[in-house]
Parts: sequence; C-alpha cells; structure tokens
Amino acid sequence: MILATSNLHKVGEMRELLPGTDLEPLPDGYEPPIEDGDSFEANALIKARAAHAALGGAVIADDSGIEAFDLDGAPGIYSARYAGEGASDGENLDKLLSEVDASGGDRRAAYVCVIALVEEDGTERVFEANCEGTLLRERRGEGGFGYDPIFVPDDTGAEDGRTMAEISAAEKNAISHRGRAARLARAHLTA
Repeated sequence: MILATSNLHKVGEMRELLPGTDLEPLPDGYEPPIEDGDSFEANALIKARAAHAALGGAVIADDSGIEAFDLDGAPGIYSARYAGEGASDGENLDKLLSEVDASGGDRRAAYVCVIALVEEDGTERVFEANCEGTLLRERRGEGGFGYDPIFVPDDTGAEDGRTMAEISAAEKNAISHRGRAARLARAHLTA
C-alpha cells in the first residue's frame, strides 16, 4: 500500500500505527498535487486520489494540523505553512504562540487528523480523529515535531502536564489524533 507522502518521519510513524500493513512512501520523481482543499478531509482525498490515479493500487494519505479554539480554528489546514511557505516548525509555532497570546483568552486547541483511503478498486473511505489539549506559553520537550512542544494533551490528565514532545512515542501513538485515525483505518483494513 502506498502512503501518499515523501516525509520519511511520517512513513515511520504510520508504519508503527498500522502494523502488519506494508506501507511504501511515494516513489522518487512523483509530483504531488496542489493541496487546495478547504478542509483536512478535502486535502487528504486530493493526495490519495492523485497517488491512486498515478500509481494504481491502494493508497492512504493523511492531512492533519492544529486548531486553536480562540483563533476560530487557525492555523487548521495551514498548520505546516502558517508562517509562510517554507517556514520551519519553530517559525510556525512562534506565530501560533504570538497570536494566541494576543487573543488573551482561551488556550484550548485540538490536533486533527483525517486519513483518506482509496482502495485498489477506487472505493474511498475517510477516517477522522482529534486530540484536545491546552497550549503552553513556552516550549518543553525534545521529542515530537511541529507544535508538540507547546501542546499538553487532555488524555494524560490535568495533573500530568507533559507536552506531546515530552511523552514517549508509545504514549503519543495511543492518544494522538493520527494514532486514533490510524486505528479507525486499521479496523477497516482488517475487517
């Protein structure tokens, strides 16, 4: 099965989340489509459909990001490029912190993940999940990526207080938006 990404970090994570599934990244030279959808679902389907059309076989693709409640869901589908095209994780994180700080209110947020599956015969399925939590004012932790150093998930408990960048990979996979969506996809694939 093709995982519609060339991000090797994501390939490794999805292989852990979908054990028993032979996932392969996009081949070298594959030109990904423009993700111009207006939702995580639309963008995941754009990626999965394009890879299926170009390569055949079953394809999964995901689109994910973080939504700050006080910013009407921003950065949302723009999470990877919130501070502009080519912005680093740190630049995106700094922009989010600045805007949440300026809003002066709710520091609640949710990670959202949608996994789109296009099966060999073209049948499409979508699996969506989220992970709610609170945004800190400063980074903590060395693990994870993206917004993980400022996101404290509700699932570890209020007294825990660790960020997604401070918990183990196993703990993160158990509660993360991507882990939850992957379990929904795995349940379908193994049914």
